[in-house]
Amino acid sequence: MKPILLDFPDQFYTERLLIRMPLPGDGKVVYQAMQASLNELKEWMPWAHREQTEEDVEVNMREAHAKFLTREDLRLHIFNRETGEFIGSSGLHRINWNIPKVEIGYWIDTRYSGKGYITEAAEAITNFAFTELKAKRVEIRCDSKNIRSRAIPERLGYTLEGILKNDEISADRKDLRDTCIYAKISNS
Repeated sequence: MKPILLDFPDQFYTERLLIRMPLPGDGKVVYQAMQASLNELKEWMPWAHREQTEEDVEVNMREAHAKFLTREDLRLHIFNRETGEFIGSSGLHRINWNIPKVEIGYWIDTRYSGKGYITEAAEAITNFAFTELKAKRVEIRCDSKNIRSRAIPERLGYTLEGILKNDEISADRKDLRDTCIYAKISNS
């Protein structure tokens, strides 16, 4: 079956969160979260080093929406279920539909960090990948020095399969970095 024909929910809930695909109009809240979090994001995210306007971010939201619909990339936005506030972004990336396998990525608005939101979202997204997408493998990759990011797959029972040495260029493009590969596999 062609991935574009796969039918699955475009939103789901956890106890505290609404997790949904990006929608046109999300650019404003995502831009505000990015601006509030740039200092923290710059250490790990290459895109945080690019100058972006609110309009640029809105264009990116519309592109992400289209890619979700065509099943090329499944970005997911995380909102507080009670207040509707945007908390962060995650999603299922580097999808190989032949296996199928996916990689979870995430970032959080610094104003909401330290409350377990990303762990809660990553757990729900992992479950979504296995139940809705019938994934056989879910990965979380992160910089070996990013202790906070590494804590999430470790809390969720992912296995550290290896660390790739000198695998990536750092977000600031000044050094090489090592990449941790965490994974969960389906037992079915």
